[in-house]
Amino acid sequence: MNVVANLPPGWIMIAGALVLLLAVPRTMHSLGVLVVSAISLVSFLYRFSFSEDVTFGNIELFGAQLQMVRVDKFSRVFALVFHIAAIVAAIYALHLRDTKQSIAAMVYAGAAIGAACAGDLVTLFVYWELTAISSVILVWATNTETAYRSGMRYLIIQVASGVLLLSGAIFQFVQTGSLAFESFVVDGQSLSPAGILVLLAFGIKCAFPLLHNWLQDSYPNATPTGTVFLSAFTTKLAVYSLIRGFAGYEPLIWIGCAMTLFPIVFAVIENDLRRVLAYSLNNQLGFMVVGIGIGSELALNGTVAHAFCHIIYKSLLFMSMGAVMLRVGTTKATELGGLHKSMPWTTAYCMIGAGAISGFPLLSGFISKSMIISAAGEAHLFWVWIVLLIASAGVMEHSGIKIPFFAFFAHDSGKRVDEAPLNMLVAMAIAAAFCIGLGVAYPLLYRILPFDVDYHPYTVTHVVTQLQLLMFAGLAFVFLMKSGLYPDEKRATVLDTDWVYRRALPKFVRGLRVTVDTVGGSMRGDTNVVLQSFYQNAKSTFDENGILGRTWSSGTMAFWTTVLLATCLGIYYF
Repeated sequence: MNVVANLPPGWIMIAGALVLLLAVPRTMHSLGVLVVSAISLVSFLYRFSFSEDVTFGNIELFGAQLQMVRVDKFSRVFALVFHIAAIVAAIYALHLRDTKQSIAAMVYAGAAIGAACAGDLVTLFVYWELTAISSVILVWATNTETAYRSGMRYLIIQVASGVLLLSGAIFQFVQTGSLAFESFVVDGQSLSPAGILVLLAFGIKCAFPLLHNWLQDSYPNATPTGTVFLSAFTTKLAVYSLIRGFAGYEPLIWIGCAMTLFPIVFAVIENDLRRVLAYSLNNQLGFMVVGIGIGSELALNGTVAHAFCHIIYKSLLFMSMGAVMLRVGTTKATELGGLHKSMPWTTAYCMIGAGAISGFPLLSGFISKSMIISAAGEAHLFWVWIVLLIASAGVMEHSGIKIPFFAFFAHDSGKRVDEAPLNMLVAMAIAAAFCIGLGVAYPLLYRILPFDVDYHPYTVTHVVTQLQLLMFAGLAFVFLMKSGLYPDEKRATVLDTDWVYRRALPKFVRGLRVTVDTVGGSMRGDTNVVLQSFYQNAKSTFDENGILGRTWSSGTMAFWTTVLLATCLGIYYF
């Protein structure tokens, strides 16, 4: 027990993965993930109360003080919801008989929990890279060429994020002599070079605009169960890290606003519903980034609450699409429709998740997203408040309506399949219960937030405003569908900014190489002509018949020697 009591959070799951790999039969690995995740949660709740901060694992490394564990008001909430997500995802994956997915998922979840409780930048870096290495296996587990290429791009980008984080840590140590994971914002709103590097590292993992494409590239190519794990940990670990390091940094407000808006267009025209959810994830992250940028207690409470709720309802939506993927073999909207007849339970759970992400009253999204919007109003950020309202309507369009409508209703595709496996239905039922429970019994969530909460979501003004917003968003969808103005679902690839480095840049490089080869070939040809002419002239001069190479008589040599000597004497004396 003393050994377990001294283990950093997350290590039970990482060590459990090793035990499963070496000592447990392959057929029991999926169950083992669930059991170890539950043990880790019980251990965490027993050891770390919600009333006091805990730090331990203080060591010195090359003159730097490291703090391996810091469990406080922020990390405690994220570690808790990471445990819940791991348990729900483990139930969802109970039918698997794939060792690499089971082990990778456990290490991934454990590393995310450990990172959320890291007290210094070096410890954070170790967990940061471990999440990258373990999570890519969930993409590669699909065993297709597309998944392999997508996984490689994902891994390169995630490792690059870690390199930036380590570089920032080194700069921080050189400048301050400290590796503590604290705020990087100095003198109000300025950042040191270390802060800039670390912000880029966090921004990659949080899918900032222009740094976001790895998300839409990798998540839809992962396995149905792997996507559920992926949606829960990577980006929310980045949100936690931004809270810890950049709360109140105002440029994040405008970055977050951009994140809430730009995915809407892509999500509306995208055909792959899992990719639609990936764009929707970007949108929801934008709300959290705005809250971090505002930096008030209400905004940070809203960010933490929204991250908690988002992990669960987004997992629910990915689970419903994963069930469709398992039974139908695709999540392309053009090939779906009418599945409510054969998958009624999955349809119902998907509708609950769609309602939660849209912010319907009595569901979890309503009581968390509203805190961030209210914080923008209290900070007198009128245009930010407007942007968040528009983004709320947008998410209703692409996730609240589009996902369930095109998957389970719309035109009847004629596909009649079995309902999702029982373990998947149980996992979705648990997530749906959380969505409803958090929306109704919201004080339970508010009680564990970092700051004391004096906020009441169910005011008449707020409820009426939100219902009006949802109603008009729904009417807009109906009007666009009836009038034929809503973009048709097409079997096509939606071009995003990654087209620049995945298609345009390689094509440019290939063209440049052809040009260089052509010019080089021409230059080599001209050079060969010059060299050949020089060789022929030299040969005609110095070979045995050349003027300098043929044999001369002694008399001739004596004559020319006399002439040369006379010339030199004449130059010398005159």
